[in-house]
Amino acid sequence: MTKEKSLKEKILDYIYILSKQPLLLRDLLEANRQFNEGMHADPSKLGFRLNLARAYLVYILIVLAILIPLSAILHQPLANIDPHISILGAMIITAVIFIGFNFFLAKMRDEITYKQIKRSWALRFPYFPYDEYNKKIEEIYLKAIKEEISKKDLEKYILDNLVEEE
Repeated sequence: MTKEKSLKEKILDYIYILSKQPLLLRDLLEANRQFNEGMHADPSKLGFRLNLARAYLVYILIVLAILIPLSAILHQPLANIDPHISILGAMIITAVIFIGFNFFLAKMRDEITYKQIKRSWALRFPYFPYDEYNKKIEEIYLKAIKEEISKKDLEKYILDNLVEEE
């Protein structure tokens, strides 16, 4: 039984190039910390890259899917109003389209970041579900940074602290 991908997942797979390499533990923990704080994580450390041409194509298709039916519905009322109002409306719509692309990119980047973190989390911490443990492990990671735990001892330190809390 195959799981059907949602439209959002299909778009993400289309506009982003994903690395097949697993994330380093420290990069995963740092990306999780940044994501939880509402910041953008480094895409190269998370193993993804945007294909800008494909992002433009997808965004254009989304805009057209909205504007064509809207234009068909509003054509008659707009044809009867003053052309100056139509020109101002066209300028506003154009501005909204261009500004919207930045929001589209930011939303897609947040989604792919979350997807990559969850995918790597399942490999690194298979017995600790992301939604339940990401904040706890972030606290332990911050404590490890303060205590200057080495990279090679980091995973053991985190797992020991998780077991102690349970």
